[in-house]
Amino acid sequence: MSDLQLTTRGRRGFGPGLRSWARVLGALVVVLGMAPLPAFARPAPDSFADLADRLLPAVVNIATTHDAEGEDQVIPGLPQLPPGSPFEEFFKDYFDRFQNQQGGQSAPKRKTRSLGSGFIISAKGLIVTNNHVIDEATEIVVSFHDGREAPAKLIGRDAKSDVALLQVETKTDLPYVEFGDSDKARVGDWVLAIGNPFGLGGTVTAGIVSARGRDINAGPYDDFIQTDASINRGNSGGPMFDMDGKVIGVNSMIFSPSGGSVGIGFAIPARTVQQVIKDIQQYGHARRGWLGVTIQHVTEDIAESLGMDKPVGALVQGVQSGSPAAEAGIEAGDVIVSFDGKPVEEMRRLPRIVAETEIGKSVSLELIRNGKHLTKKVKVGELHDEVKAAEADKLPAPGKTSGPAREMKALGLTVTALTPQLREKYGVGDDVKGVVVIGVDPGGQAADKGVQPGMVIEAVTQRAVAAPDDLRAGIEAAKKAGRQSVLLQVRLGDRKRFLALRIDDAKK
Repeated sequence: MSDLQLTTRGRRGFGPGLRSWARVLGALVVVLGMAPLPAFARPAPDSFADLADRLLPAVVNIATTHDAEGEDQVIPGLPQLPPGSPFEEFFKDYFDRFQNQQGGQSAPKRKTRSLGSGFIISAKGLIVTNNHVIDEATEIVVSFHDGREAPAKLIGRDAKSDVALLQVETKTDLPYVEFGDSDKARVGDWVLAIGNPFGLGGTVTAGIVSARGRDINAGPYDDFIQTDASINRGNSGGPMFDMDGKVIGVNSMIFSPSGGSVGIGFAIPARTVQQVIKDIQQYGHARRGWLGVTIQHVTEDIAESLGMDKPVGALVQGVQSGSPAAEAGIEAGDVIVSFDGKPVEEMRRLPRIVAETEIGKSVSLELIRNGKHLTKKVKVGELHDEVKAAEADKLPAPGKTSGPAREMKALGLTVTALTPQLREKYGVGDDVKGVVVIGVDPGGQAADKGVQPGMVIEAVTQRAVAAPDDLRAGIEAAKKAGRQSVLLQVRLGDRKRFLALRIDDAKK
């Protein structure tokens, strides 16, 4: 009988061979159980043809006409030179002769044309595009997929988000597309981009979502979707689709050293576009929440100087008088770590959260002040275009107004009290309080962080500074508290900011 044969007699069990196999199988089960689960990638579509056929009729080409000023006139026979070209002087005589032939008059305005893309979002002819596609246009013409053309009227636009809404008159219902949920788009998801690159007409390209939440310094509310789908000049304003045929973004710009696609394109998330469109339709313009603070990044040194475990949140530089923040009791030096229940992991997230918050809504704001966590209630205001950059509240009046110059070796700078002569020399206003920097060690940390003569130190560790001794006392207090850095509030001209400098063991 083989060891693998089973028996049913009495209480006999498995033979020794089968027991060996059982041990092997058991070990395999344990090993497989400890192994990571495999990741199954969603396969690429065999073809995008059906999806493209369905979506192309709702994507339009947009042609705009602009009036160019006379100085931009193209003069026959005169090469078009870049600004500052050494050949400008060489051709100056030719230009002067041309002007004389015009009777000394400036060249008349000329018409220039540009091309872009857009997409229809309602059967009655509402079209979305980029603001920069139609900006300053005197005429807007929309070309449909079937070859028809129609003039378009500008309903509204928003420069900050680069979104515009157009309307065309139509006697028949137009094909249109719907928005999807851009928040659900994941890095690696397939996307389609459709547009009018270089004026060629409806062009379909495919790629993936390369990244989310890109900040490319295009504006205060940057939150772009990055894609490697080919996007070129003329694609601006065109839609980015997911595989369900829903619009999850509006193609807006590319990164390119050559002017052509290098696989780095950016789209405005549908969530942002939908809110702007809704506001334009209801109010005629985009509406955004307003808090009334200026903020800056929390660096490792700043976090350490404030006793924070890690650099998170947005550091308040200043609070505008009469703003929601001022009414809520927010102060310069506070670190905002949460707004309306949404964490503020980094500075650039706060403006977006506030802007997207319902105007008039009372929300909870969590902040860190002097190492303590506080909660404030703030009623969100409305941001208006005429609202200027927030100005910091004036610091408490200092106790001392004079004192000798003192070298702060630990910080790599020398300071002295503000005098009328120094105020005049450095252009410091009479209402500014603090001590002025009169020397900076070129090899020190202060110089590395942009400190320069004429800069005023208004506060140290969130306490007002009136004399050099106040600054020294703040440094000593930070050392006694076990800090390795000291937080300074500084001013240069009208600009305020916080910076953290490391504390050495050198004698002050």
